[in-house]
Amino acid sequence: MAQNFRRYIARNVGTSPATLFTADSFDTVIGVRCANIHASSAALIDVYINDGTNDYYLIKAAPVPVGGSLELIDGGAKFVVDTGDILKVVSNVATSIDVWVSVVDAISS
Repeated sequence: MAQNFRRYIARNVGTSPATLFTADSFDTVIGVRCANIHASSAALIDVYINDGTNDYYLIKAAPVPVGGSLELIDGGAKFVVDTGDILKVVSNVATSIDVWVSVVDAISS
């Protein structure tokens, strides 16, 4: 069986929530890395899933220092999203965060 890996990226995320991806089936998120690219300000970031009604936070107000990064999934951890779930990120500092998301989209034969 082959696995369909996908990547989703967002550049210069700031104070307006950015949509990283919308699940089109039961997908498995295997990596989320957020890097602070701002020249002089530490950032506080929220990463959350909206299921169409509610926001469910994976992390809230997490500090990311200038030039630093935050890996939300490590040690083999992962989480499953369902059709229509939307993964979003927002920062308290304008144009401060780059985000990389790795997903297993489907398993095919």
